[in-house]
Amino acid sequence: MISKDNLFLLFTETRAQTENICAPLEIEDYVVQPIADVSPPKWHLGHTTWFFEEFVLKKYQKDYQLFDENSAFVFNSYYESVGEKVVRTDRGNLSRPTVAWIYKYRTYVTNAILDLFNQPNEFSDEISNVLEIGCHHEKQHQELLLTDIKYILGNNPLLPVYQDNFEENQVQKFQQEWLSIPEGIYEIGHKGDSFFYDNEIGRHKVYLNNYQISNKLVTNGEFLDFIKAGGYKDVLLWHAEAWDWVNSEKITAPSYWHNLDGKWHQYSLSGLHELDLEAPLTHISYYEAFAFAQWKEMRLPTEFEWEIAQEKFDWGNRWEWTESAYSPYPDYKKADGALGEYNGKFMVNQKVLRGGSVATATNHTRATYRNFFHPHLRWQFTGVRLAK
Repeated sequence: MISKDNLFLLFTETRAQTENICAPLEIEDYVVQPIADVSPPKWHLGHTTWFFEEFVLKKYQKDYQLFDENSAFVFNSYYESVGEKVVRTDRGNLSRPTVAWIYKYRTYVTNAILDLFNQPNEFSDEISNVLEIGCHHEKQHQELLLTDIKYILGNNPLLPVYQDNFEENQVQKFQQEWLSIPEGIYEIGHKGDSFFYDNEIGRHKVYLNNYQISNKLVTNGEFLDFIKAGGYKDVLLWHAEAWDWVNSEKITAPSYWHNLDGKWHQYSLSGLHELDLEAPLTHISYYEAFAFAQWKEMRLPTEFEWEIAQEKFDWGNRWEWTESAYSPYPDYKKADGALGEYNGKFMVNQKVLRGGSVATATNHTRATYRNFFHPHLRWQFTGVRLAK
């Protein structure tokens, strides 16, 4: 259980960092929603604030007065049991409330939470648990803010710079090795007293065959070889659903790759640069990851293989696609009430990713963290680690 003092530090740091991420934006950047999966930055600012208001202040702060009675309708995301909400695809249509209004809303709710910390009555474990979830929920949105900002700016024809010194292509300066893991029975899932989500618990045993896993992520150069070899045109490498996706969406390269005058370039948060062949591949779908592994006559690791081997390699650079479907661990039980909607209802038709990325908040991921996305999505910093 996190101490009250440490929780206070976590809360104040988290709230400040979200606003730091938005600091380089122009006011017009806050409102754009190019696709349904990308939310306007101002919506993230409001939603993470509403979370604390809805799940902490309304329940635990005596005589709490809402900042505005429409906040829940505008900033609820997917909590059906809480009430009506703006449809996700319409978030970019909201010119009001304004950005200035949302920053006032953030200040109001932040100060109310700080008042809660200062109350003389007992600060219960229940309040601590929900507040800690709220902080990590906001850290998830910090990552979404960065990836959504990248999509917004990266799909602007001017390809504007978000931040000159944002380093997202950290080269792994070591030789590739194949790490051998012996067959056996292993334990999977979270243990210990550190923070975790409910989808990580239900620690259980799995049997793994002998396997090898790369100590290094697939690079841009390796994937460029796949493209040059006609990988996007070879139907035999792709799942049927993936092949339909490639053709209907006219996919010929990872997101943010641009072939300009015969040279490949990549848009990053620091602007458009010539493609670094040694940098880890990123912004690819599970479909592309699977097809590339097929082309290499290898495969993706399962999430269990990844978790057992992770002590032997560096991770945290890219979210790594696994071959595992997102499903509950043994004895999984959703939390009571609306917070039970946080993970459990998404355990269908999605793939698990492990590791974290250059956009992930500091100290947010861990070896048992289970991220999950639909197979076609690639606006996150997603990459590939091969197994065989």
